[in-house]
This record gives sequence, C-alpha cells and structure tokens, in this order.
Amino acid sequence: MVARVGPGRLTARRRPSALHGPARCAAGVAEGIATTAGYGSRTGRRSSEWTGCSMKLDELVARVYAAPRGPKIGAFFDYDGTVISGYSAMAFYNKRLRDREIGAAELAKMTWASVRGVSSEQEFAELLDLSLAAYRGRPPEELMKLGESLFKHEIAAQLHTEVWELIEAHHEMGHTVVLASSATRFQVQPMARDMRAEHVLCTELEVLDGLVTGRPAGAPLWGLGKARAVRALAAGHDLDLGASFGYSNGDEDVMFLETVGNPVAVAPQVGLASEAARRGWPVLRCVPRGGRPSPTEVLRTLGFYGGFAAAVGAGLGVGLLRRSRREMLDVTTALGADLSLGLAGVSVDVLSGAEYLTSARPCLFLFNHQSKLDPILAMKLVRGQFTGVAKKEAKNIPGFGQLFQLADVAFVDRGNTAQARAALEPAVAKMRDEGISLMMAPEGTRSATPRLGPFKKGAFHIAMQAGVPVVPIVIRNAGEVMWRGAQVIKAGTVEVVVLPPVDSTTWRIETITEHVAQVRGMYLDTLAHWPGRPLPPATDPTDDFSDDFPDGPSDGDA
Repeated sequence: MVARVGPGRLTARRRPSALHGPARCAAGVAEGIATTAGYGSRTGRRSSEWTGCSMKLDELVARVYAAPRGPKIGAFFDYDGTVISGYSAMAFYNKRLRDREIGAAELAKMTWASVRGVSSEQEFAELLDLSLAAYRGRPPEELMKLGESLFKHEIAAQLHTEVWELIEAHHEMGHTVVLASSATRFQVQPMARDMRAEHVLCTELEVLDGLVTGRPAGAPLWGLGKARAVRALAAGHDLDLGASFGYSNGDEDVMFLETVGNPVAVAPQVGLASEAARRGWPVLRCVPRGGRPSPTEVLRTLGFYGGFAAAVGAGLGVGLLRRSRREMLDVTTALGADLSLGLAGVSVDVLSGAEYLTSARPCLFLFNHQSKLDPILAMKLVRGQFTGVAKKEAKNIPGFGQLFQLADVAFVDRGNTAQARAALEPAVAKMRDEGISLMMAPEGTRSATPRLGPFKKGAFHIAMQAGVPVVPIVIRNAGEVMWRGAQVIKAGTVEVVVLPPVDSTTWRIETITEHVAQVRGMYLDTLAHWPGRPLPPATDPTDDFSDDFPDGPSDGDA
C-alpha cells in the first residue's frame, strides 16, 4: 500500500538519472583553486549532455547484486566528484579565507593554477606541495579534528546519495569497500568511517616529531599512483580485481578504472565521458548536491515558515473558541505540517504501515533523524494527541520553541543524565495517565550522512515505564530535501515506512540493551531492503561477512 499524505506532489520522485543542466566546476576563485590545486585535484569540465552508456541507479545496483558475494570482490570509490558532488578542498580553502590565512602570493599562484589546470602527476605534485605548506607545523590530530568539523557542517551536504546506495549494495554483498583518493587523510577519513570503508587509499602527509612538515609522505595518489595503490592493496588482501568494481568521475582516473573488471564513470568529466563511450563503460548521472540555493528554494523556505505561522494563528483561534490547549496544539501541528510542507514543495509517501500510525495509541513513536524537517514530517504523520522530546537548545528556536513549550515537550540536557530523567517523567505520566503519545528520535542528534546512528536507551526506558508499544517510523531520504546543516528546503518527496508496533510490556531493565538492538535492527533492515528498490540475492547461510567491518576503515592503508 502506498498512502499519499497531505498536499504536495503525489508521484514518488526517484532519484533523477541525469543532471539538470551543466554542473559548474568553479564558483569564484576559491572553487577554482579547489578543483585544481586543493587535494584530490580534477581537471576538465563535467559532461552534462553526453549519455552514451548512461545506466539507471537501479540497473547498477542490480549489477552489484549479480556479482559474487564475499570479501574477494573489491568496490573502489574515488572521493571528490564521485562520492561527493564537487571538491572537499573547497571547504578547507573557504575556512582559510574566512580566517584570513591565505596571503596575496599564494592566492595569485592558486588562481593561476585554477586557470591553467592540471594535466600531469608532476603538476599535481607541485600544486599539492603549495597547498599543503599551509599546514606545516601543525599536529596531525588538529588537522583530523578540522576535517571532522568541516565534514559534519559542510562537506557531508555534498554526498551523492546515488553513490551511497551503491556503497550499501556492496556491503550487502559482503564486498570489500575501499575509498581511493588523491586527497589527504584528514579530508577523506570522516567519510570513509561513515561509508564503512575497510581500507583507505589516500595521499598521506609526512610527520616529523609529531608535526606535519607540509610535504606528502611518498608519491601522491593521482593518476597512475592511484592505480598502483589499488593493485598493491589487491595483491596484499587477495582481491579479485577482474571481478571488482571501480567508481570515479575524473579524467585522470582512467588508469584507476582500468584496474577493475567493472568500471563505472560517475558524473564524469568530458574526458572520462568520452573514454567511457569508447570502451562501453557504464555511466551514472547524479544530482549535484550542496552549492548555493536557488531563488525558488529560498521562496519555498519562506513559504514553509509562513505556512506554519499561519497554522499557529489558526490553532490559537480554535483553542480560544474551544477553551482547549490540546485542540489548539492538535490543529497547529497537523495544519502547520500540511501547510508548511505543501508550500515548501515537500510531499510524504507512506509506502507501507500507515495503519500503525493510529492502531496502537498511546505509544512511543520513534523516527530516525537526519534532517531538520524530521519533526515536522513526524507531526504530519502522527497528526495530534502527542507530545515530544527535544534537546534543551530547541527551547530557544524562535516560534517553534514557544510552540514546543505549549505542547509540554520535554527539554533534556544531553550532558546531564539526572536532569534528562527528571524532564522525561511528565512525558511518561502523560502516556500512562492521559493517553498522549510521545515522539522521539532515538539517535538523539541528526546524522551527517544516511548512515543510521547508534540508538540511545532513554526512549526504550520510557516505553517500558509507561507500558506502551514502540512504533518505528523509518524515514528514507529527508536529508535530500533538507540536509542537517541546510537553511533552505528543496522540493521533493520523502518516503516513509511505518513498522508494526513493538510490545514493551515484557521488557526489563536488564534486557533493555537487547530491545534497543532489536528495534535498531528493524530500521537497518528496512533501509537496506526499501520497498521498490532492487533486492539482493538470497544469502547463503554459510556466509558471515555482511558486516565484518562495523567500525569503519582500517588505519595505515596507503
């Protein structure tokens, strides 16, 4: 069953398979610098019209599922322009520009490099030396911390969700996932962790006496250097390159893609697109991510806030007429979600389980959390007779903070366990005594990528204490319409699956960890086998490599 919820577009929007117009490879001097000299340099323009061997995402996922299972099959992913749209170096250069760390001489050299481009390993090495000199004398731990911050707040927004699905398909098949990039480790490590890459091939930095020297440790992994690193890794880990997969967008990565039997050009530049056409390599078109919002997106976002403000006014009117705060809240949240999302161009498709939104109340509704829109999406689904839990900072959000307080939302200090328990006691009483449901995000914070974060136990203690069932709401792609750090909303359709209620009446404190794992496993399984998506072949019961590397990449691969 597919339930269409509320106003907005009624047709599910699968990921588009073609770019909408030429994707810009430079926006001002800084991006021009990043595309040629940063880390993970690229040359040439992205091809936006050529479609010789274009394949839909579902076809490429099906190819992965048709491959042999097991860790002998490698899946090698380039980073800049492939896993992400654009260049991670852009975030680092922008940070240096904001901090006024780039002098006139360096800026002039980098600007000239962006105009000239990079066409050889020697040119790339020279530009890499110039850019890495900025980090001379800094401890590598400081650079890793900088990389984590920029990834969380900027770079993760550029994720190609199409490539993410391919990564997940390879994990489903037990393949060895490798991130292979000419970028530095402090650029690629955060994404490698989130994509659960078993190995990282990257340009390492030289460190002496605990400080970065500003020089690479060995040859940069650009062009032939990356291809050699892939062959060396395969030899050392017994990977079958002839049956393995490779993904890249860059003209310089033809040799890298030649190392595997299943190369794929991802949002390719002109040179790689032509080579892919000549060789018959598949091409995946990706929707560009990140970048500056369009005027339409800004207007839709203003409409979102305006629509919710109008709903607050309507709710206040109803509440005053009926002399009921509960009716005021129910009208405000239901109408507010409908109006705001409709004006923003966001629709919600409940692909299955819509009946569970009403059949088990009062209950604890859980939703996975990647976007600022997630609470509004949940409001649209639950539609009244609920309260929620939010971090204490949410109390200060203009408009919404006041509404949350009227709704008796429990504001918790995530760093103060005792305060959090005390704040949640009224919510437990409302469920138990008044029949009011509760909404929570068990991850506790928004994730930077679609990877499901660890679940905290607090929600499960609440369900156990109140004696109410848990109803999991699984949201697939809210981050595509509004990423965790975004300020504007993109039009689109968010897909949702509601899972059957989970009985909590037999739970005990000593078994709560098992119940957390059970429910989180339901989310993982649903996200991995989403309705309408290609399904993997049946698993051989003798295989046990579906999640051999849960903690991300191993160190030291280069």
